[in-house]
Amino acid sequence: MQDAELEAPAMTPFDAFGVLDMRVGRIVKAEPNVKAVKPAYKLWIDFGALGVKTSSAQLAALYRSEDLEGRLIVAAVNLGDRRIAGFKSEVLVLGAPDDEGRVVLLALDRDVPIGGRIF
Repeated sequence: MQDAELEAPAMTPFDAFGVLDMRVGRIVKAEPNVKAVKPAYKLWIDFGALGVKTSSAQLAALYRSEDLEGRLIVAAVNLGDRRIAGFKSEVLVLGAPDDEGRVVLLALDRDVPIGGRIF
């Protein structure tokens, strides 16, 4: 890890946390995003009442597409759309880097309803 990553971030007002809408979703489809600069998957994620949203995520180093399908994930759903390698990414799937910088998905230790808000 870089030294800058170990430094404590500046304090943020507690109310600011409520601005970020993080939800539980279930990956229903995953396929390689072959146009991405870094190995990534195109994901289709079911968020229940919010519907199915798309994301491009750099998960190819640790996950196979068939292992992602059916998996519960946590994503930020209100950051707006971006195009990543020509693919519309509507949500940001959350993860953390391992010692080699590969993305490890945040995991829930129990089944919870999809679309549930993280707080």
